[in-house]
Amino acid sequence: MVSVKLYEKVMTMRSRTRNQINAQKLLLSKWTDVNPQAKEKHFLVTKLIDPEQPKNLIELVELEAVLTKRRFAMRWAELTDATKWRQGWQ
Repeated sequence: MVSVKLYEKVMTMRSRTRNQINAQKLLLSKWTDVNPQAKEKHFLVTKLIDPEQPKNLIELVELEAVLTKRRFAMRWAELTDATKWRQGWQ
């Protein structure tokens, strides 16, 4: 498991189409897919994936579907799109 690294910059954009995310608290956060497929609606961030270059900030996270336990990697910034993701389990 990757240790949580301090980020120089935290996403603070606020609008209807963006979720506000504190990158330092991303690990183990809960998310709801707005358009669920195969009954996979609720997800948990289970891992922060280290970049290939140690000097770079973490860009990828691993999400796990609560129901099926399926895991996949995605850019953490995609979670800010409120048309696709909601914070928490709803």
